[in-house]
Amino acid sequence: MDLKMSLKGLLAAVELLKKNLKRREGLANMLSRVKKNTGRDWRLLFLAFRPWSFFMTGVSVMVGSLAALLMQGRLNLALAALAFLGVTAIHASANILNDYFDTLYGVDKPGAPTTFYRPHPLIEKIFTPREVVFISVLFNVAAASVGAYLVMLRGWTVAIIAGIGAFVGVAYTAEPMKYKYHCLGELVTFLIWGPLITFGAYFVQTGNWCGATAVFFISVPQGILVALVLLANNLRDVQDDLAANIRTVATWLGKEKALKLFIAMIFIVYLFSGMGILLGFLPAWAFLVFLSVPQALRLVNTFVKEAVIPQNADPLAGRLNLTYGALLVLSLLLGSFLV
Repeated sequence: MDLKMSLKGLLAAVELLKKNLKRREGLANMLSRVKKNTGRDWRLLFLAFRPWSFFMTGVSVMVGSLAALLMQGRLNLALAALAFLGVTAIHASANILNDYFDTLYGVDKPGAPTTFYRPHPLIEKIFTPREVVFISVLFNVAAASVGAYLVMLRGWTVAIIAGIGAFVGVAYTAEPMKYKYHCLGELVTFLIWGPLITFGAYFVQTGNWCGATAVFFISVPQGILVALVLLANNLRDVQDDLAANIRTVATWLGKEKALKLFIAMIFIVYLFSGMGILLGFLPAWAFLVFLSVPQALRLVNTFVKEAVIPQNADPLAGRLNLTYGALLVLSLLLGSFLV
């Protein structure tokens, strides 16, 4: 019965999104103009939204959902899919708004590091600034459409969690907070992709907070690994950020100390994982995450040995998150079905 209701909810959310899109006259014309003016195929347009970052959101949602299976024997795949779609829509909005404000403030410009490994939606004139804001609104409409059903199912707790996520996505680079520029990016990223999304996905599955301690031990390494991606990005961009008078953890500490923090964060990930296993909050199968240690060591070696942080620093850090996350997902599945 729950699965049937969830599937109906998914269809209802899609229909609501379609209606909202139909009300937005000119969307088709905008997309047509974009393709004509840029001469790019749709795959490259898609890359402008940094879609590889969405897997980090997927890992957070998956581990939160599987924690519900491990702790309470409950897993509704349709609800997990809805949670992923909603959070990813907020994430996509945050990504493109980040590009909008970074360009507005003169941080992103031709030749900036971020333009070397992906098509930038504004620098490469894929979209106009007005269109970027419009697309951001569309993503948030999509998230609200999904969230409305989940609120009906689980109550206003879901609205509070989603509202925090949406607010943080905008405030990341927008006035008056723009906390990205005040050394708070890594901390807030940890809190969002760690506890907030993981606990949110868990609550969507269960509707309660039983087993919260175990969920906390699951969420902390995930949040640290996502924050690690941002720290890698900021390490690469130190000189550009200093020139733009942006205070990040990397510009505040300096490259050498920021690299030490980078290494310490990786160490804490595995320390926390080991503690979770020893204290019984994680299944014994979670030892599988330690299979990602060689990749973590290679990542550290790349950053320490290179005179210049590589242009693809954040995707490199993101791959560690993907490997660790996949192993954690596997361990949660094994822990749920094998004693």
